[in-house]
Amino acid sequence: MASCPQTAVGRLAALARARFAERADGYDRSAAFPAEDFADLSAAGLLAAAAPRAYGGLGLGPQQRVTLPLWEMTTHLAAADLSLARCWEGHTNSLVLIDALGTAEQKRCWFAGVVERGEIWVAWSGEPQAPKPGEARRFGTTVESVAGGWVVNGTKAFATSATGARWAILLVNPAGPGGARHAAAGACDELLMLVCDLTDPTVTVDTTWWDPLGMRATASHVVRFDHTFLPSGRLLGEPGSYLSGQWQTAFVPHYAASFLGAAEAAYAYALRYLKHQGRTGDPYVQQRVGRMAVNTDSARLWLRHVAGLWDEGRLDEARIAGSRARHAIEHLAEETVQHCIRACGARSLVRPAPVERILRDLTVYQRHDDDDHILATIGRAALGERHDPSFHKP
Repeated sequence: MASCPQTAVGRLAALARARFAERADGYDRSAAFPAEDFADLSAAGLLAAAAPRAYGGLGLGPQQRVTLPLWEMTTHLAAADLSLARCWEGHTNSLVLIDALGTAEQKRCWFAGVVERGEIWVAWSGEPQAPKPGEARRFGTTVESVAGGWVVNGTKAFATSATGARWAILLVNPAGPGGARHAAAGACDELLMLVCDLTDPTVTVDTTWWDPLGMRATASHVVRFDHTFLPSGRLLGEPGSYLSGQWQTAFVPHYAASFLGAAEAAYAYALRYLKHQGRTGDPYVQQRVGRMAVNTDSARLWLRHVAGLWDEGRLDEARIAGSRARHAIEHLAEETVQHCIRACGARSLVRPAPVERILRDLTVYQRHDDDDHILATIGRAALGERHDPSFHKP
């Protein structure tokens, strides 16, 4: 167990460089969940980073007000493999929710599973409300209250870590399909977080749907629930607590930490490549490298600023600052990758160079939220208009 947050960050960074970066290409090509990476994280005592120290964790994250080290870990993982970082985000964000909203018994049981048995968590909301062109299937869940708990039927899409996680926090609504992002007005108070054991035989994974351009190793498949019974002790928090507590705002800047990792990986590759090619004297190359240096520094400063607001308990400021950081860092990262490609040339996009994968992964992951709506949310806040920093809706 690491004695301090920065020691833990350093240990994780060393693993990312020595092992995870080397495995990333293989996981991408096979679209396989990075199971070996998570096994290494567990063996190193890092899988419970966001669990409280009282339960054997490292006590990191916004709930414990030690936020930046957790986001720095994510950045290091993303520099090695952006898909791995997304799976890690889902896991650690789930632990933050358990820490904030779980009962004493839930915390004792679920954190012990992570610390002692290396169990992986994830939270799933995705229920797209309309099929894309050419797509026949529809997604969505129904929830029925029964004696002793609930019965869930239907499907979740974009179910990250579907073939690797042991537990999933399902964001579901008895009022009808939609998940958290699509909760209808008036139905938000009914949104439930129900914890599902993914070894339940009524839960199946459809691996035919997930064939994306990038983020392939997130294993974000379709998951089907066929009369899956979830007992009352699996309810996390009160109905509606995810939305009323604005917990999504704690995770919005966490995405940006992954974007930064992708940018740092591209920047590091460019430095190595350009030095090896003897092109450091080219003034145009120097300008692009200078831009990359400024971009990555700026992104780090944004994350440090937002993390500080969370740690100081300045929640209203932290929530809108997280949206600002998410918007800014998306563009800083995107620009950094493009500068790398332009400075290094077409060979940087030929495998096994990692830039080709970084470009694909970042392109897909940036679609996690609509940046146009994020920017409009920032504008509404600045104008004193009603705004939703969780899901960027008017």
